[in-house]
Amino acid sequence: MSKLRTVVKSLMPMAVFRLIEPFGHLLEAIIMNIRYGFPARGLHVIGVTGTNGKTTTSFMIHRMLVEAGYDVALMSTVAYGVGNDITLQEQHMTTVSSPQLLRQIKSFKKQGAKWLVLETTSHALAQHRVWGVPYEIAVMTNITHEHLDYHRTFKRYLAAKVKLFKVANRHGRKFGVINADDEHAVDFAKEIKNSVFYGINGGDLRATDIQLTGEGSTYSVNINDRLHQIRCHIPGEFNVSNSLATVAVGLELDLPISKIISGIAALDGVDGRMTTVDEGQDFSVIVDFAHTPDSFERLLSDVRKSTTGRLIVLFGSAGRRDESKRAIQGRIAGKYADEVVLTEEDDRDIDGQEILNQIAGGAEESGKVRGQNLSLILNRSEAITFAINQAAASGDTVILLGKGHEKTIERADGAHPWDEVAEARRALQARASRSATG
Repeated sequence: MSKLRTVVKSLMPMAVFRLIEPFGHLLEAIIMNIRYGFPARGLHVIGVTGTNGKTTTSFMIHRMLVEAGYDVALMSTVAYGVGNDITLQEQHMTTVSSPQLLRQIKSFKKQGAKWLVLETTSHALAQHRVWGVPYEIAVMTNITHEHLDYHRTFKRYLAAKVKLFKVANRHGRKFGVINADDEHAVDFAKEIKNSVFYGINGGDLRATDIQLTGEGSTYSVNINDRLHQIRCHIPGEFNVSNSLATVAVGLELDLPISKIISGIAALDGVDGRMTTVDEGQDFSVIVDFAHTPDSFERLLSDVRKSTTGRLIVLFGSAGRRDESKRAIQGRIAGKYADEVVLTEEDDRDIDGQEILNQIAGGAEESGKVRGQNLSLILNRSEAITFAINQAAASGDTVILLGKGHEKTIERADGAHPWDEVAEARRALQARASRSATG
């Protein structure tokens, strides 16, 4: 089907292809469901969508249900599996093609899964790739600027996300979990009347007395007129929101409060999400998947507050993806970072230097100067070494953004093996070796 799609795309105007493409995916989904016997039927499916936070929220919900004794599968950007048997996901997409998705769901059921936490993208919803999946609970983390290379307008992007709630309204319990702090919350609430709102600034479930540290957070939440303390081991205020969404799901499933609390606390981390790299150095090195303007704003503002020394930020922007966000991300990084290092990030067949120049323009608007506190180093390995070598004091933080968990980096000649954490370790070990012999 994918080869046929490529041929069809090459033979017709792009506008026409965009119009008919979703129906091609829909046909594929229908055929594959028939072929595999509608494997998702009988599963209780929890769908998680949003611009940022989908993966972490999916992991939290999955871990909470595992700890509560549920036979639950997980399918996300980072990993997939049943219960504690989780395999890392290497593909550069969240919700895979219908054939692969349905084969995996069939395998989950054979392994005894009765529940499925499914991270669900705007692409998958717009293209009908998840047709036949009976979502019962729909979770929205937040909606911000992303994927306009495909959707073309924010209105279309929002409509694709809302579609998860429309689908969930046709099945099972028809329950929605909505971020009250997001300006688009009302668009989701229209689709499922039986929804709970969570948030830091508002909502039915609201976090208070938030305490943030480099190791995570604690906060209080009022449930049935009684305050309960939640402990989340993944740093950042945005992960307070993600854990609140998890609390909402647990309450809808009538889990004991103790199980909800222990389930969230049981998740130590998510690969490539605020991952700390420690080789004995006296400064902090963090790897995160953040690659949207909103995730940059949330993450860098948090890291800036907890960094007593200099903040050094490294990132790039993918080729053949939304170009309009590049300068925005440059401006945000320039605002919070003392030093910005720009590098490749799945440039594919697009001129990498041109991508860096587009990002640099935004960083320069925030006052950064090339050759002083703004560096453009195309090779990511070299850039990581450079960024880590800029750290000079124990209060410094180096944060590497955009690749996170991904195990390949895409260049003009195809995908190459990649491990961001391993690259950071290599650079730290090389620095330590030089210091030892110097």
